[in-house]
Amino acid sequence: MPVAGMAAYAASKSALQGMARGLARDFGPRGITINVVQPGPIDTDANPANGPMRDMLHSFMAIKRHGQPEEVAGMVAWLAGPEASFVTGAMHTIDGAFGA
Repeated sequence: MPVAGMAAYAASKSALQGMARGLARDFGPRGITINVVQPGPIDTDANPANGPMRDMLHSFMAIKRHGQPEEVAGMVAWLAGPEASFVTGAMHTIDGAFGA
C-alpha cells in the first residue's frame, strides 16, 4: 500500500519480488523453489496486538486483527513441504487484506 514517506520501503519490496522471480528461474532447474512471505501486522513483542498502532493498522485491514505467528509459520511450513513443490517465484502476502 503506497504511503507518503515510504518510497524506499516500497522500492525494496518491488526489488525483492524481482529478485525472487529471477532466483526462481535460476534455481528451478535444480528443483529449488524460491518464494517470499510478506507478513502484515503480526502479534509479536515488536508489534503487539494491543499496542498503540492497533486501531490505525486495523482500520486498513479487511480482517480486523493482528495475525498470529503460527499463521505465518503455517504458510512457511506449507511452502517448504511437498504440496508446494510447483510454487516458485511468488509473493505470498499474509496480512488480513491490509490495504485491500
